[in-house]
Amino acid sequence: MPRLSVVRAAGLAFVLAASACSGTPAPTHSGPVSVITSISTFDSFVQAVGGPHVAVRSLVPVGASPETYQPTPQDVASLAAAQMLVENGAGLETWLARTIRNTGSKDLRVVTASDGLTVKNGNPHLWMDPENAKHYVEMIRDGLIAIDPSNADDYRKNAAAYSAKLDALEASIAKKISAVPEKQRVMIVFHNAWQYYNDRFGITTLGFIEANPGQDPNPQQIAQLIDQARAHDVHAIFSEPEYSPKLAQQIASNANIHIVDNLYDDSIGTDPRVHDYISMLTYDTDEIVKAMR
Repeated sequence: MPRLSVVRAAGLAFVLAASACSGTPAPTHSGPVSVITSISTFDSFVQAVGGPHVAVRSLVPVGASPETYQPTPQDVASLAAAQMLVENGAGLETWLARTIRNTGSKDLRVVTASDGLTVKNGNPHLWMDPENAKHYVEMIRDGLIAIDPSNADDYRKNAAAYSAKLDALEASIAKKISAVPEKQRVMIVFHNAWQYYNDRFGITTLGFIEANPGQDPNPQQIAQLIDQARAHDVHAIFSEPEYSPKLAQQIASNANIHIVDNLYDDSIGTDPRVHDYISMLTYDTDEIVKAMR
């Protein structure tokens, strides 16, 4: 079952129990709920569910990678002042547990959005499948209701409305991908952020340049990727702006294919066309389809 983990949950449980025994209800929350997300991609989910009842910001800056991010003292201060943190889990933010401990916060509610989903091959990028994104929305909804039950009806209504938008997004992406001949639905990517997206929409991931964050491939692995690109008539290598283009350029040059280096997944973009989750996946899909065709 999905779960909500709470920092120092025992202390909070004691407070709630004491309130119940005394007959005094738990205090009602007032004012916007202060929410911190680990990455900007999740801001859309919080804003969609919370509406005017939340104030949200992300820790990892737009354009930075959460897998190699180094938290700052300001991040610790932001978490110490927050009421809820939305993290991905599944090994994405390995630096975050220590940052949370450094805050010393007794009341921070931590929503691990991927809890309850099946993680494939240790890959943490579950949100790239809109079906999984709906689960993230549900986890955020439940977290906000626990903090701010007075607005529970709004959170439920907003979550349902946004989930309907995610259904429409999934249908739109599926239609665009299906227009590409099946043999051309193949990708070589810089890092394997696309497994869940590709599995959902029938795209084959032939290989990835960076097996682990910050780990460059050896010459044999590069040669294998070049051979795969040639054998499967791959049209492009797909990457994100935050990664160095040197390795992708080497493979693309030898395989005589293009580079698409403007996709987004861990982060939304500064480009207004990629300002939230739905516009991000719509933009990514259009770029992928254009390159594959």
